[in-house]
Amino acid sequence: MEVATFQRLCYLLLIGLLILVSIRSWFLHVEEADFIDCSIYSPWCAFKNRFQATSNLFLDTERATSRDHHPHHPLDPLTIQEINKVLSILQSHPPFISSFPSIHSLVLEEPHKPQVLNWKEGDPLPPRAASVIAFSQGHSHILCVDLDTAQVTLHEINEGSGYPILTSDDLAVALSTPFADAEFNRTILARGVELSDLTCMPLAPGWYGAEEDGRRLLKVQCFSNKGTANYYMRPIEGLTLTVDVDQKKVVHLSNTGSDIPIPEAQNTDYRQVAQNDPLQMLPINPISMEQPKGPSFRVENGHLIKWANWEFHLKPDPRAGVVVSRAMVRDSETGRMRSVMYKGMVSELFVPYMDPTEGWYFKTYLDAGEYGMGLTALPLDPLNDCPRYSYYMDGVFAAADGSPYVRPNMVCVFERYAGEIGWRHAESPILGKKIREVRPKVTLVVRMAASVGNYDYIIDWEFQTDGLIRIKVGLSGMLMVKGTPYKNMNQVPKEEDMYGTLVSENVIGVIHDHFITFYLDMDIDDSDNSFVKVHLTKVDTAPGESPRKSYMSAKRQVVKTEKDAQIKLKLYDPSEFHVINPSRRSIVGNPSGYKVVPGGTAASLLDHNDPPQLRSAFTNNQIWVTPYNRSEEWAGGPFAFQSKGENTLGVWSDRDRPIENKDIVLWYTMGFHHVPCQEDFPIMPTVISSFDLKPVNFFERNPILRASPNVEKDLPICRPASAA
Repeated sequence: MEVATFQRLCYLLLIGLLILVSIRSWFLHVEEADFIDCSIYSPWCAFKNRFQATSNLFLDTERATSRDHHPHHPLDPLTIQEINKVLSILQSHPPFISSFPSIHSLVLEEPHKPQVLNWKEGDPLPPRAASVIAFSQGHSHILCVDLDTAQVTLHEINEGSGYPILTSDDLAVALSTPFADAEFNRTILARGVELSDLTCMPLAPGWYGAEEDGRRLLKVQCFSNKGTANYYMRPIEGLTLTVDVDQKKVVHLSNTGSDIPIPEAQNTDYRQVAQNDPLQMLPINPISMEQPKGPSFRVENGHLIKWANWEFHLKPDPRAGVVVSRAMVRDSETGRMRSVMYKGMVSELFVPYMDPTEGWYFKTYLDAGEYGMGLTALPLDPLNDCPRYSYYMDGVFAAADGSPYVRPNMVCVFERYAGEIGWRHAESPILGKKIREVRPKVTLVVRMAASVGNYDYIIDWEFQTDGLIRIKVGLSGMLMVKGTPYKNMNQVPKEEDMYGTLVSENVIGVIHDHFITFYLDMDIDDSDNSFVKVHLTKVDTAPGESPRKSYMSAKRQVVKTEKDAQIKLKLYDPSEFHVINPSRRSIVGNPSGYKVVPGGTAASLLDHNDPPQLRSAFTNNQIWVTPYNRSEEWAGGPFAFQSKGENTLGVWSDRDRPIENKDIVLWYTMGFHHVPCQEDFPIMPTVISSFDLKPVNFFERNPILRASPNVEKDLPICRPASAA
């Protein structure tokens, strides 16, 4: 063999290994002994057994074959067998015979809502069908596959802007393409980084003009992983590639940061094995909530959760992460199950970074529609993500080639008791009464966590026995940082805008926002509901009327159309926002209802005509109400990747359709402004916010009035180890 040929082969092998490392780092954030998921990263399956040693995170054949093959509920997700059947049908579909498309979404086509509402346990299931989004030859294909007839019953082409959610194959192409570009390789070496120390990230580019139309593009930026697992803190600043995913070529390379040093690796590694210095605090002894009798909730047929007075259907979803459906609560007086919510889920996220410069302006991500909250959810860590006695639910998804794979332990369900109080009252002995009544609060939590690149999102759905549903979002992971020549603030010119905070030497944490929009199809005692604004106003008393000068009054307004339900929260002009059933009244005549109790109320400050804000117009308001439409579930539009914003929640709502006494959907957007600080380095302590769905005149009285207090004999005795 000629020396030149041998050198080329060695070079190609090295590049292949580097690509493997980059993909592994981007998706998994795992230790050296962990597996790469062959079912997802199919181009790299040949490397799997050579470089990985365990398979605990990925498709377990025994686990997959031993699972129940049959759905039991109309909303149960597609099984492995059903996904395989859909794949077989698509392979025989005439338009796909000569060239099979990439599969970007393959999920249950949910039955029409009346079918689900009328179904009772023991009834035959409605016909099963699959909703498929595929991409081929520059076009997005929308298909419906009938599993009973084995026929494709719908096949349309998306005529609007945007593309389907990214597949792992798309991301793999974006990561591999730069290594075949000589200019890229020269640039990396010129920056003083060995190719063996390189980790790169594929980044969604947003949309910024007609020159981007007709091409699926991804940005690629790279980091040095030398000396640390936390390569995010070592950016190769100013180096950005634009890759045409379908053409598999670099269409632009920007290299503007050659004078900016790569930050040092010291003190960046967050793993426990890298922590050599002692923790400067008193030790905290291990703590755990023990349940000697086991958990109080039941999981029936894999997806139906029953706990205390709640019952709901639960399933993992590749885009939303987790979907809660048919949430019903038992009436405290009659014992009858009553409907609260037909469907609830994360609809979209918007994460804009506040740096308009060349390598940063495009960082305005729609994480659910571009990457998928479920697709980026890795297995939860028992005892740390979820406590003992948790129930774990697997996700069953389709890879880019249409084949099924299992994402184990993606969702957990557990009971929480943190010393909180359900209700209490004590009477002062001065009055001669010896009363002290207290009830503990135990809740049921559904949790999933998505690792979308550098950020981790923890999503909790928490159910309380008083009928309240608390939806909680936790943010953790790593900052997306920018390299800088500055090591201390005394070096920064006063007139310079750094677009963030110097959090370590040569490292700027860039200011950004997080917006999480929830889709909440409220069905209070039935589908036909109304939205009510309860405006709180100051009323001045008349002279001589009262010693008081003023008081607060509540004015109720039933909203007629969508535009009047576009709500911007105002601290000094407050309102409550209720969803009521005007046909269901309490004994004293109040309509049955639930209210949204806001939390995480940061609002977007971007110009409404700014391209990223056009795409994320769903963040223009904190609350929206729309009539139910099964095609309107994704706030950023069904094709969010590189979309222009012409098919979003903001567009739908501007149609101003009637919403009074209709089947309506409530949308709530949580917002976080994040001005980074040094405490966020090298990994962020979790920041948490939440909002509530709280019953309002739904029950005749306090539904947990008859709850029992804790007594010593009912609780487990945990003895200290020294007393054993």
